[in-house]
Amino acid sequence: MTWMMGLLLRHTYSVIFGWVFVEQAGLPIPSIPLMLAAGTMSAAHKVHVAYALPVVMLACLIADSMWYFLGKRYGTKVLDLLCRFSLEAATCVSRTQGSVTKRGAFTLLFAKFVPGLSTMAAPIVGQAKIPYPTFVIYDMAGTLIWASVWLFAGRFFGDLAKRSSDFFAALGHFAGLLVVLMVIGVVVYRLVKRRQFVTELRGLRLEPTQLLAMIDDAKREGKELPFIVDLRHPLDLLPDPRVLPGALRIGPDQLKERSMMIPRDRDIVLYCTCPSEETSAKVAMELRRMGVRRVRPLRGGLQGWKDAGFPLEIIELV
Repeated sequence: MTWMMGLLLRHTYSVIFGWVFVEQAGLPIPSIPLMLAAGTMSAAHKVHVAYALPVVMLACLIADSMWYFLGKRYGTKVLDLLCRFSLEAATCVSRTQGSVTKRGAFTLLFAKFVPGLSTMAAPIVGQAKIPYPTFVIYDMAGTLIWASVWLFAGRFFGDLAKRSSDFFAALGHFAGLLVVLMVIGVVVYRLVKRRQFVTELRGLRLEPTQLLAMIDDAKREGKELPFIVDLRHPLDLLPDPRVLPGALRIGPDQLKERSMMIPRDRDIVLYCTCPSEETSAKVAMELRRMGVRRVRPLRGGLQGWKDAGFPLEIIELV
């Protein structure tokens, strides 16, 4: 891996900029190992943190601004796209929307430390119509904190390693390999978690046609209708304030406090805006742990129901 170290040493700041930008643009290649390596190399004065830090901040500003304006213009469509290609099962929009609703732009100060939140924060802040100057201030402050932690952590490790010249020489020789192994390890871990989640999800999903048949059968036989829960965030309702027939809106963050509203003796159907039904599936699993057994996520969520041409009801936004 000496070629990689050579590349990093010859084009240090270009590599850092490109790597961080690509990660912040949405590709799942962690930049933390690279910043740790850059910080470690700064102990040997091969990289200067004073230069690396502004490079990281510029890369993040460009990528985050892109997502901010896309979120501001296209809203839920952009979030659906990120949700579809994310490797994190927990990356769906609801957690980030809840944080932005409660904390506003302050969320950006810690967003990059939280998997999923890092990817979703910028477009959701844009969707929430928070002014761009405010976004830039908080985004840059959060990026400064995030990048400083990892660069100076690497520098601390490098200073320790300098006490043993042989160890530092070996570290320099194998640093490229260590960076690659760390990146591969993170990606593989996320892929395995994603695969486990998808396997569990397949056994739970309910097709839109099945739900419509359940509703029609219940009406025909005079039985209670399936209990349908709309898990969308209020921001998602702005472009389309329609819900499935008879659906009750309960946010994922309200689940525990409103769990007694969910019956134990009826079929429960959950839906969200995520194309992979991640929020619905997670809530379904949580409800099952709480003793609600007859609960399933709707395949395709709201979009799947709309694509099938099935009926919707308009609700009044408060």
